[in-house]
Amino acid sequence: MACKNMSVQSRGLRIRKRLKEHYDETLGLGLEVFAIVLQGSQNYNLDICSDDYESDVDTKAIILPSFDEFCAGRQPLSTTHIRSNDEHIDLKDIRLMFDTFKKQNVNFVEILFSDFYIVPPEYTKFWERLRELAEDLTHCHPAQTLRTLVGMSCEKRKALCHPYPTILWKIQKWGYDGKQLHHIIRINEFINNYISGMSFKECLTTHSDETLNLLLSAKLNHFTLDDALQIADYYDAANRTIFDKYLKEHGDACDGRPYEELTKIKTQILRQWFGEEINKKQTRRCYASS
Repeated sequence: MACKNMSVQSRGLRIRKRLKEHYDETLGLGLEVFAIVLQGSQNYNLDICSDDYESDVDTKAIILPSFDEFCAGRQPLSTTHIRSNDEHIDLKDIRLMFDTFKKQNVNFVEILFSDFYIVPPEYTKFWERLRELAEDLTHCHPAQTLRTLVGMSCEKRKALCHPYPTILWKIQKWGYDGKQLHHIIRINEFINNYISGMSFKECLTTHSDETLNLLLSAKLNHFTLDDALQIADYYDAANRTIFDKYLKEHGDACDGRPYEELTKIKTQILRQWFGEEINKKQTRRCYASS
């Protein structure tokens, strides 16, 4: 059954408990966390909790570099920390994360709409500004949003039957990875909803029982390999066709003002953090010399 059929309270408590574990584990790595946010199926109400399948709780953590790292021009952090229970924490420097927001990758900008996040009090005002900016940010360059979605669909189609080590057992059992198939279908629904004028927040979730059942059946590998390939090819081709039609009719125009605001917010966050970090070091030196 889908996790949304659990009580709202139980589902929320489960997610928040895991989110706090992710946050504490990230702090334990010695990193300065601007925000840690739920990513993935729970944000789309497509998480599953059953005897046969339970969706992981995965997160993205926006990390602030130290002032010394920044001045030395060190490579910004971008890695995935895998927890002992195989849940993932994507650790990404704020500079890289904000650049990724501009690329309109749904897997990243989705966190600006999530209901589950932990943000230290000193950064709350910046996080709220980001959330207020989110709709403008995800609609300021529609063709780029669609281009990224079509690219994701193509990647999922290529990965559908690829024997990656983590999903090799699925390929051996069914011949394909149902999670990739469900992504291709979900992208199609997202694209159609997006160009119809829905808010980005609304596009993240499924709006019909028929589509929901199709997505869950795909995710749980309920289709034969032949059917899965036909479904994947149909939706992947449809995604490309919709994008090509949109580009021909509307062009590739971009309103850069949300990007400018995003840069301002990033600069203010780093200015505040670097000021706090430098003051702490000066205070420690004063205590040490007294």
